[in-house]
Amino acid sequence: MGKTMSVNGIRLEQVAPYVWEIPAVKDMLVPGRIYGDQETVDHLVEDVRAGKEWNALVQIVNVATLPGIVKASLAMADVHPGYGFAIGGVAAFDVEEGVISAAGVGYDINCGVRTLKTLLTPEEIADKQDKLSDTLYRTVPAGLGSTGDIHLTKREVDEVLLKGARFSLERGYGIASDLDFVEERGCVEDADPEAVSKRAKEREGRQVGTLGSGNHYLEVQVVEEIYDPQAADTYGLFPNQVLVSIHSGSRGLGHQIGEDYIKVLVQAAQKYGIQLPDRDLACAPFRSPEGQNYYGAMNAGINCAFANRQALAHLARLAFQRTLGTRPEDMPTLYEVGHNNAKVEYHEVDGQLRQLIVHRKGATRAFGPGRKELPERYRAVGQPVLVGGTMGTASFILHGTQLGMEATFGSALHGAGRVMSRNQAKKQYWGEDVIKGLRDQGIIIRAHSKAGVAEEAPGAYKDVEQVVNVMHNAGIIRKVAKVRPWICVKG
Repeated sequence: MGKTMSVNGIRLEQVAPYVWEIPAVKDMLVPGRIYGDQETVDHLVEDVRAGKEWNALVQIVNVATLPGIVKASLAMADVHPGYGFAIGGVAAFDVEEGVISAAGVGYDINCGVRTLKTLLTPEEIADKQDKLSDTLYRTVPAGLGSTGDIHLTKREVDEVLLKGARFSLERGYGIASDLDFVEERGCVEDADPEAVSKRAKEREGRQVGTLGSGNHYLEVQVVEEIYDPQAADTYGLFPNQVLVSIHSGSRGLGHQIGEDYIKVLVQAAQKYGIQLPDRDLACAPFRSPEGQNYYGAMNAGINCAFANRQALAHLARLAFQRTLGTRPEDMPTLYEVGHNNAKVEYHEVDGQLRQLIVHRKGATRAFGPGRKELPERYRAVGQPVLVGGTMGTASFILHGTQLGMEATFGSALHGAGRVMSRNQAKKQYWGEDVIKGLRDQGIIIRAHSKAGVAEEAPGAYKDVEQVVNVMHNAGIIRKVAKVRPWICVKG
């Protein structure tokens, strides 16, 4: 190793293949640690040199100054700038001495991915590709401000926030076995609907069972390559298999919780004497009233997202049934996992088991073998890790490792990671051209917004294979399968 780089007083040292550290200096309580190749680090450094006000490298350093942080301020290979806390960032805080930060969760609370399996191959349904894409487009509400068929009363909104996926299941959305293969069985404890504002609840009234916009999608995929046959067999995967992946979150409710609590936590930081290097890093001691209120509201947002994806999975199955005659039970859940949350977990730190509040912002929980939180069927292999790419490249299914448990609190990347802002992408790409170009590759895009397609053009993102290989080669996760897009429904 021994490679070093410096920019504006920030020094990076390569400490292992694909691992770089920023030594703890000045106000940093722990080092920064970045998982990346040379290109990853060069890009981070160049953003600082270019004087970009928003840059992930400074954000990694800033997080390392927050009270009670444990081990390191971590960044996965898909890292890019976010509000205060880099996307692709992971930070764990001691529950007694540390803080909770809305910036470490993000505005789309518990945004995540559910993947459904089928026994189909694309050749068997090739003549139905267009019809299936049309049916999915009509069946699954998507787009900015989209609303669904589930109309909730005020009491029912509170029920969603307490029950999560079980709320949707009890209303006939999904199959009973789904919950066995959803992170937290689709519901977290300590949700507090009373900590959620009236405005946030109003925004949720008709959004359960809707995709939303931005980078959210429903994608029919094909297993292109199997890397680990044993793990793939455990997960029920085979070559050329048709899958369905759903990427969505807590919609307007989660965003409103973020907006509401940024203001609360800015004041709390002042109240408790926490020096914030960036206002967007607003936080409060985890055990404080403000910290517990945000934690309760965030957990309510987590459950909202679980309920949403449970309903979306039902709608996807319904579209397949209408088009292909498949039964819902023919499309079981492979797994569902979120990537914008903060969770109380037990991890070993310096030989001691400690209770931590682990923030994962644009980072996925990736527990290794043996963890009791995992479905029994997967426990010997480790948790499925679902990494979305772009609608023109590929996505990946991986599994967690023991090294990941030790090095990253059982966390990994969540996607490709942007290299271009949404505004930059809209200037460089034209939605209609992107749709036509992908159609020429055999990929059907059904979108509610051509501008949204431009924002999500494959060229606006890093090479997903490259960032996945960084984490795989570093031993944090291991590749199981590569999947390619076949049909993509976008907001």
